[in-house]
Amino acid sequence: MRRRLSRAGNHGVAKAIAFPALLFLVLVVCAGDRTPQIKQDHDSESFRISVDVALVVLPATVIDRQGGFVSDLGEQNFEVYENGVPQRIRLFKNEDIPVTVGLVVDHSSTMGSKLAEVTAAARTFVRSSNQEDEMFVVNFNENVSLGLPRTTRFTNSAAELEYAITTAPAGGQTALYDAIAKALEELQAGSRDKKVLIVVSDGGDNASARSLSQVMKLAEQSSAVIYTLGVFDEEDPDRNPAVLKRLALATGGEAFFPSQLSEVVAICGRIARDIRHQYTIGYVPSNLTRDGAYRAIRVRARANGHDRLSVRTRAGYIAGGGPRLDENGAK
Repeated sequence: MRRRLSRAGNHGVAKAIAFPALLFLVLVVCAGDRTPQIKQDHDSESFRISVDVALVVLPATVIDRQGGFVSDLGEQNFEVYENGVPQRIRLFKNEDIPVTVGLVVDHSSTMGSKLAEVTAAARTFVRSSNQEDEMFVVNFNENVSLGLPRTTRFTNSAAELEYAITTAPAGGQTALYDAIAKALEELQAGSRDKKVLIVVSDGGDNASARSLSQVMKLAEQSSAVIYTLGVFDEEDPDRNPAVLKRLALATGGEAFFPSQLSEVVAICGRIARDIRHQYTIGYVPSNLTRDGAYRAIRVRARANGHDRLSVRTRAGYIAGGGPRLDENGAK
């Protein structure tokens, strides 16, 4: 059976991620309400410096004309713009770091025959990932539930993740938006600074309490990069690839629509490689007003010997409140 093959382009978007060594500097994915200011607190036994700075941190994937990853660039090769205004890069990293990953898997009635392939794809993703990654599963039909046992919040075991997916029965309607909201919430409990969701669904929703606009706002406020994998038949009346594309585009991920179910495994391997090949770029916005407004982001890459580089990163963020962290990363 054939399905339509398409992919969200290498436009993009990205997520805000903070590095452990810089936690004392950041309000993750937020713009501060005043200029950076160092505060010194004295008492008879301690001396602590805390910094009120808004650092927007973006994962960025660079692709060449042939679709291959470009991983040999330096800070000087990048330009960052917020609402069209050039920004000074304050943080640049080009290294593989551990990730908190949520696998969000559709178990509605149309997915029953596809779960075996989805489970194999999840196994491939784990084997291609960093050994220090931590992962969880959100299963959903009209109900949303965590797949791992209550005593195991995160794991990097392929066997445990496989069990978490396969033990949930398929049937019923689809609460995709509620499942994504639950997964975004669960990501915040992860100990890794880089956070990713992989959503496997047909994109349809007929059972959520939340709306698409509410979930999009949550995604734009979060630091998560969302990859989506559309698994559906052409005759499936509930399919909605536009939703899956929109989620990926807004957060710096990518949307995949395999023409055959057997392609799902290879796609999950590609997503794992994509995560491993990302640059991390941070900047303090020139506009530090915390007005709750949406700020559009664009990142460009140029380098001798590379023609027409495309950068996929977060499309923007909402300039709102966030946690103030001291030098030890404590709130």
